[in-house]
Order: sequence, then C-alpha cells, then structure tokens
Amino acid sequence: MSVLNPAGEVQTPPAEAQVIADAADGTATRRRRRRETVQPVAKHLRDNRTAYLMIAPMVILLTIFVIWPLIYSVYLSTFKISFYKDPEFVGLQFYQYVLVSPRFWKSIGVGLYYAVLVVPTGLILALLLASFIKTLSKKAASFMKTTVYLPAVVSTVVASVLFVFIYQDQGVANWLLSLLNAGPVAWLNDPATALPAIAIPGIWLGFGVTTLILLAGLLDIPDSYYESAQLDGANFLQRTWFITIPLLKNVFLYLIVTGFTLAIQMLDLPLIMTGGGPVDATTTPNLFIFNSFRDLTPYATSFSLTAALLLFVVLGAISIVVFRLINSDKAVDG
Repeated sequence: MSVLNPAGEVQTPPAEAQVIADAADGTATRRRRRRETVQPVAKHLRDNRTAYLMIAPMVILLTIFVIWPLIYSVYLSTFKISFYKDPEFVGLQFYQYVLVSPRFWKSIGVGLYYAVLVVPTGLILALLLASFIKTLSKKAASFMKTTVYLPAVVSTVVASVLFVFIYQDQGVANWLLSLLNAGPVAWLNDPATALPAIAIPGIWLGFGVTTLILLAGLLDIPDSYYESAQLDGANFLQRTWFITIPLLKNVFLYLIVTGFTLAIQMLDLPLIMTGGGPVDATTTPNLFIFNSFRDLTPYATSFSLTAALLLFVVLGAISIVVFRLINSDKAVDG
C-alpha cells in the first residue's frame, strides 16, 4: 500500500516495491523467451515461398492440361478402343504394333531429315543477317527487322499454296532453272526433291523469329570484345567463331531444341503440298499419326494414340542428346 512521506510524495513500502520489481522482471523474462522462441523466417525461405506462390498457377495449369492428359493417354493406350465395342485391355500390344511398323520408323527418319535441312540452314542464314542488321543505322535496322519478320505472320496454309504454284512445271522455280538452261524439275513429284522443296518454305516461315532472337543476343554482347579482337587482327570469321558463337551458346541451345522439336512435328506443309507423297517421302511423324487416325481399321484410335506417345519419347531423347552436346552456361559475363 502506497503512503505519503512527510514531503507529500507517494512512497511505496519496500515489500510492495520488491513484489512489483519481481513482477516486472518476470514479464520481461517471458517477453524475452517469446522473442527467442519465435525465430524470424530466413530471407531465402521467404524468397522460396514467394517463388512457389508465383509458379503455382502455371503448375496447376500444366497439371490439368498437360500432365494429367499425358497420364490418361498412357492409360488409354493399353486398351483396344473402338466406337462400336467396349474398350478391351490389351496391355502393351499396340506399342509392339507401332514399333514393328516400317512406316512409323520411316516417318521418324523423314522428320529428322526435314529438321536437319531446316534448323542448321535457318540458324546460319539468320546469324549472318542478324550480324548485318547490327551494323546498320537505327532507321535502316528498324526497317530490316520489320521486313524480316513478315514471313512469321504468314499462315502456313498460305505459304503452302504459294510454294505449290512456285514449284509447278511453269512456276517460278523452273523458270529460274530455264535461265540456266536446266530443268524443268518435278519438285513435288520426285522423292529425291520433294522434302528439300518443302524445307524451303519451312526455313522461310521461321527465318524472321530466329533472326530477331539472334539479333537480341548479338546486341547483348559488349562491343569492346569485338574492338579488342580487331586490334589483335581478327577478321569477321575469327570474331564470329571465337566471340559470337561461344557467347550465344544459350541462344543456340534454345533455338536448336525448339527448332528440332517443331520441325520433326511439321504437319501443315507436307499435308497441303504433297499429302505425304510421293511414296511416303514427305510423311512426317505427325502426318503419319494423322493418316493412321483417319484409317478405316477398327482400332485406328489406339494405334495413332500409341504412335503419338512414342513420338513424345523420341522428341525427349533428341532434346536430351542436344543438351548433352551443347553445355549451357548459367550466365554470360558482360
């Protein structure tokens, strides 16, 4: 109990003062223990949590529209699916049918041949043009970038019809050959020339996007590297081989993987220009799967589904090989 001292001040008895001091010390101790118990979350853990929250919507979408359909497709491939009978479980029987099909393996070879024709040629031409655009003035470079991108907005169907007219007996291609006292050539009717003829519009359609991607990579390389190489007497080819190509390794890796994946799956150009002929010389894997699905056999659905899953395995194997051959870098100094 507090009392007034002779001076009129409030004075707490010693016993009560000790009790209050002990209570204050106990409260401070409990607060300190709570602070020691609740440890702050580490910064990298907070960053990981934020990253997981940001990628969660994409993971959910991939699960719904990619992962689950893929798992369900593998499940369906173990059944005989017919529109007139109930599904019948057959295990891996259709995988055996596809693996022993010579037309399936021939289509894989055609797809690889088409990719070899399109991807390296497109990369080399795009790199040369991107290097040229880099040397132009700002206005000229803007005009060239707009011009080179125009094929990317052209429909594959339109390009197919356009090049069919170009390859006709009296078309532009044979007219150019006639100026050299050569030809005419049955471009789309000869098994030896049909696929290279289809590869040309394939290169043309993807040329613009590839050029702009490589140009962006070139602009990211410091000019001081090239200036130092020129002072040492390096010519254009040497600068390209020892500076440009190593520093564009990640860009090349991306373009090669995506280019081969898309080229092997090409469907529109051979379907419209040749229908897969002559004698399956232009039947790419996707066109083979498409024709198998339209087949009149009762179990065409199961066969085409299994072929699509095996094509997925082939594409994955090709991507692994490319990643093995080209070691990507995490970052580029500059």
